[in-house]
Amino acid sequence: MIDDEALVRQLFQTNPEQGCSWLFRRYHAPLCNHALRFVYTREVAEDIVGEVFCNFWTERAFERITTSYRAYLFKAVRNRAYNYLRWEFARRGDELDTAGSFPDGASAALKDTDPTSPADALQFDELYATINQTIADLPPQCRRVFLMSRFEQKPYRDIADELGISVKAVEANVSRALTTLRRVLKNGFLAFLFFLSMY
Repeated sequence: MIDDEALVRQLFQTNPEQGCSWLFRRYHAPLCNHALRFVYTREVAEDIVGEVFCNFWTERAFERITTSYRAYLFKAVRNRAYNYLRWEFARRGDELDTAGSFPDGASAALKDTDPTSPADALQFDELYATINQTIADLPPQCRRVFLMSRFEQKPYRDIADELGISVKAVEANVSRALTTLRRVLKNGFLAFLFFLSMY
């Protein structure tokens, strides 16, 4: 019985377009779920995966792959998710943008190149885990408001209307979440911002 890698390699040898189409159908959903581990919102995850497949085809990356196609795609999605997070942290700093759409120019910040050395990636993963745990430990409403603002990029007014609270309450919850993150991360957050500024 032929395995996925052998099948897709045969497809690329005879018809690269069919090979790309097969990879998209086979891995789109798993790759979106993988990206969601990092970026919190399905819209952004789908954009990241779409960018990976677009570059995979337009730059003919399939001609240069020496590992498995699956491994390449998962690594490319992970790297783009890292770069998206770096772009978001650098763009926002301590301020939360209240725009309600996927940021213009984000695609330009998403590159296929490996953004970190193994040591840097480990440090990033540890900090990412700390951020995740800190957010998870917030009071439920504070966490919901923060995620809606920070990761879903919803305006304060939309959050207030959806949750049935005042805009002032939204502002207070976002401020509380940021204060908690600053306190927990301290120098780690500053080190992360410094790390972002290097790229």
